[in-house]
Amino acid sequence: MQLNLRTFDAIVASAAAAVQGAAQQVLDLTVGSVLRAVLEANAGLGLWLQWLILQVLQTTRAATSSGPDLDTWVADFGLARLPAVSATGAVTFARFAPVTVALVPVGTLVRTSDGTQSFAVIADPADAAFSAPQNGYQLAAGQGQVTVPVQAVTAGSAGNVQAGSIALIVAAIPGADTVSNAAPTTGGIDGESDPALRLRFAAFLNSRSQATAAAVGYAITTVQQGLQYTIQENVSQAGVVQPGCFVVTVDDGSGHPPPALLSAVGAAIEAVRPLGAIWTVVPPTVATANVTMTLSTAASATHATVASAVAAALVSFIDALPVGAALPWSRLAQIAYGASPSVLNVTAVTLNGGSADLVAGQGGVVKAGTVTVN
Repeated sequence: MQLNLRTFDAIVASAAAAVQGAAQQVLDLTVGSVLRAVLEANAGLGLWLQWLILQVLQTTRAATSSGPDLDTWVADFGLARLPAVSATGAVTFARFAPVTVALVPVGTLVRTSDGTQSFAVIADPADAAFSAPQNGYQLAAGQGQVTVPVQAVTAGSAGNVQAGSIALIVAAIPGADTVSNAAPTTGGIDGESDPALRLRFAAFLNSRSQATAAAVGYAITTVQQGLQYTIQENVSQAGVVQPGCFVVTVDDGSGHPPPALLSAVGAAIEAVRPLGAIWTVVPPTVATANVTMTLSTAASATHATVASAVAAALVSFIDALPVGAALPWSRLAQIAYGASPSVLNVTAVTLNGGSADLVAGQGGVVKAGTVTVN
């Protein structure tokens, strides 16, 4: 229903016309008169009531409510806003005199040089330097540095910091003097936005009482933000035709999603899968893209700076490709030109040593390998 909203002046004018008509005589309604002041006071009250009505209507519809109101609205259907995701990366602890054995404990805090973002060292049992009994990473005598994985303390995109940003050790570690990050931290995503939650709520309603590809896809998106996936129907994990079987390939942007994430996706699919269907959740097959190219740059620019910017743009584009997407060889030069106006010419472009497109396949994902820009 469309509301007939009125402005303050319109309310006052309507009230004045009604009073004048009922009185059947000329009344003093000039600005400053007592009667006009009474009408304006009532108009202000009416305007406030109109605003309250609009507020109530706004909070009772998912399309117009926002923030906590939208959260409580979708909560009535058992839906919740997806939380923020913490950024991850790696830092290198180094020391000036590698004389004794040192330990970097799990949970050690490091910060960016401006102190705004904190990161905690996390365990990686597969790392050769990790010691499970000591719950930390060892620096042997004579070893000058060790690289360890870290995770942002505060979830969100603010945890995606540039290379070289992390430079502070919060609490002193005997035998470790400095810390730095050679590569950016990535993967940080802010909490689900209102528009994204509304779209997911619509997908939630459309997937009820169904066992379709859309329902399975919706179930995957409820596990974590930033997931990419493909669904292959009527094939087995080995790629053989098998009616009633489907394979779900999931990636969190890293190319190597952890087993816990794959298990969580499997549990979500189990709740909506078709009766009698056989399904498998697998990580993507990573196709490595090794790129080389030669640039001609403007005389006014620093060639090394431009080359570094082009290399960063290439890595960013390649790593952002979704599951199943191919990397066209011809796009590489286009990205180089777009990375800096100082790029005058791009030659000798190779992708894995040739000029063919890199096709990862439906269950594969392309990730950047060695990117050399001369």
